[in-house]
Amino acid sequence: MPEAAPTCWTVIRGAAAGRAEDREDFARRYEPIIRAYLAARWTNGPLLAEIDDGVQEIFIDCFREGGVLERADAEKPGGFRSFLYGVIRIAALRIESGRARRDARSPSSTVDLSGVPADETSLSRVFDREWAQTQVREAMRLLEERAREAGEPALRRIELLRARFGEDLPIREIAARWGMDATRLHQEQTRARREFKKALFDVVRFQITAPPEVVLRECEEILALLAG
Repeated sequence: MPEAAPTCWTVIRGAAAGRAEDREDFARRYEPIIRAYLAARWTNGPLLAEIDDGVQEIFIDCFREGGVLERADAEKPGGFRSFLYGVIRIAALRIESGRARRDARSPSSTVDLSGVPADETSLSRVFDREWAQTQVREAMRLLEERAREAGEPALRRIELLRARFGEDLPIREIAARWGMDATRLHQEQTRARREFKKALFDVVRFQITAPPEVVLRECEEILALLAG
């Protein structure tokens, strides 16, 4: 990702201002995170069927004139990750309160919202893990873009990453399947991992404005979250 590439904050500002391409980019990046949090929060209750509506309500909160994106502050601790978590949590509480009020006005209602989890710590972990998965998906998307530009050997290295870590195949087995020398394949794996880490670095740098060592630390935390 070149130095002049936009950051998440330019996308956020563009989405808040109504730019269609920035809103599409924002939705593509963050909808999986919003959906995963709501699914975890409402998994054992009647609101599970309202996840789609909840996602749309949060996007309305973000995109409407005077909405939450206009109040996002790049200088606040935690960056946009922390801000988005707060937006989703507050929206979920509002939706739950609205549902409870409607049910209270209906004497025949048997709906019970007690299944909504009160443990915000576990929900925070769900959010953090989905955030990490989103960053890795973005890194793979960027890696594939670069591989298509670089040619067949680079695309083959992506296949190697998927076989090695997606299918959990040992190098020896992959080498036998591909008719390649295992030592050479080990070298290609090292190069592929280096290319992936560079892509992940660039994706994380898109999210946070920080010195390289802080970005590297965030990359390590992302990979540790997914390994745990």
